[in-house]
Formats: sequence, C-alpha cells, structure tokens
Amino acid sequence: MSYYKLIRKPAQGKAVQGRLYLCTGSGEIGICDTMENADYLVPALVYRVAVTQSPRFKRLMPVLCQVPARSGIRIHRGTKPEHSKGCILVPDIDTEKSITTALLKEQSSREEIRLEICNK
Repeated sequence: MSYYKLIRKPAQGKAVQGRLYLCTGSGEIGICDTMENADYLVPALVYRVAVTQSPRFKRLMPVLCQVPARSGIRIHRGTKPEHSKGCILVPDIDTEKSITTALLKEQSSREEIRLEICNK
C-alpha cells in the first residue's frame, strides 16, 4: 500500500500552502509544495486515491475518492487559489505528470493508494 501525506499550513487569505510527502518505512520524502483554496478545503482525513480520466481536463489525473459531499477532487497543476475549487494544486505540469505516472504505476500493480491530509 502506498501512503502519501499532505501537511497544510494555516491559510494566508484564500491560499492554503502545503507540502506533499511520500511516506516510506524509513521516513517521509518531500515530493512538492501544494496550494489549495481556503474557501473549498476538503476535510483533513485519509482518502483513497485513484488515477482516472478527467472529463474536464481530458487526461489521466489523480482523484480523491469518497470525499464527503464532494466529487471530482483532483491533484493538478495551478499557481493561484482561484485555480481550485477543492482540488490540490501542484506547481507545474511536470510535477503533475510525475505524480500521475507514479500513482498509475502503483495502481496498475493493484496497490491501494492512500493520502492523509493533515492541518498543521
């Protein structure tokens, strides 16, 4: 099972900065900085993650599963809180592709992928 952790910092206006980590037996490996929109934050819980085709973006992207009262919460590129209505933003397309490729590989191995969201 793959395990990822997103640690959010306190909101600064509408922007909620964070850091995404891959958790391994030997510790946490930082993957990238993140941003979310404070007006649309999903609850700080543990979510299953899958890689599926996004109807909106027309490409494979990670999606958080079983978000309470929400759907279509994805991990994608973006640089401003306005780019998100609940999604987790990463800084650029290369980072998005790298995360998607890694998760897709794990998914194809039938590994369960989890993301824990924590507020600092």
